[in-house]
Amino acid sequence: MGTIQEAIDQSEKKNTNSTEALKRELSSVRTGRANPAILDGVMVDYYGSSTPLNQIASISAPEARLLVVQPWDPQSIPSIEKAIQQIGTGINPAIDGNILRLPIPALTEDRRKDMVKQVRQKIEESRISVRNNRRDSIEQIRSLEKNKDISQDESRRAQDQIQKITDSYINEIDLLGIEKEKEVMEV
Repeated sequence: MGTIQEAIDQSEKKNTNSTEALKRELSSVRTGRANPAILDGVMVDYYGSSTPLNQIASISAPEARLLVVQPWDPQSIPSIEKAIQQIGTGINPAIDGNILRLPIPALTEDRRKDMVKQVRQKIEESRISVRNNRRDSIEQIRSLEKNKDISQDESRRAQDQIQKITDSYINEIDLLGIEKEKEVMEV
């Protein structure tokens, strides 16, 4: 069936995965600042196959409001430009020789508020995931107790430990959310 430590380790691992997934999702939320991560999901039609942008070009942020995409194959520039325009971030690439310059427009107040809503939704989804991990781990502990593999005291201590782990991850998630909201609302 398993042990208390396995249940705790599993809870810890699932919560870490949930938090890492949240960090990746939050990095793709656009702020007023240039961040190469906003182009992470861009797929380019490269000689007939859909290829991630970061595999056919280097992406950098030389200035606070500018991204530069430098394709390794200059022939792919029109495809890259088209793919960036299709992601719907309001970013219009400007071709400058063999590179694309992407000026990042300042966000309007309404757009910022929409972004904050997105961030809050992602935060809540993460919290739910962490709470579901807690529920699964506690069920595992309770079944160990029910099968007389562990005592009631051991079960209570393990459940308390899982609750503490959950609280610390919920805290971390909340802090990530507050940080991202500040970043989004920054003018």
